[in-house]
Amino acid sequence: MKFAILVNEGPYTHQASDTAYHFAKAALAGGHEIFRVFFYHDGVHNATRLAAPPQDERRVTERWTQLAAEHGVDLVVCVAAAQRRGVVDAGEQKRHGMDANNIAGGFRISGLGQLIESGVRADRLVAFG
Repeated sequence: MKFAILVNEGPYTHQASDTAYHFAKAALAGGHEIFRVFFYHDGVHNATRLAAPPQDERRVTERWTQLAAEHGVDLVVCVAAAQRRGVVDAGEQKRHGMDANNIAGGFRISGLGQLIESGVRADRLVAFG
């Protein structure tokens, strides 16, 4: 089965990101495909490379980055939600004249069309948060 995942909550304020990550890992281990993970609303905070949790805490962003690298999972961050919350890539940095960007490796910024495409192309769209 081909899954698409929607993450609507931040990594340290709600269980949704952890649950979505573990769902994706279990689905891949079960031989299923993850078409895309779409981060929306506060879920865009999963994509910042500047989070620095204490050493004894889980590293949510690094988990997603590693999942993308190991399994070719497409991690897409909603551009409008990201702009509102200060999550930017090099393209948005340049477009808005900002002095830095903070998107983590493996993530990319795009529009809601990617979420729509996920729902169309996947067998199931599973939302967390």
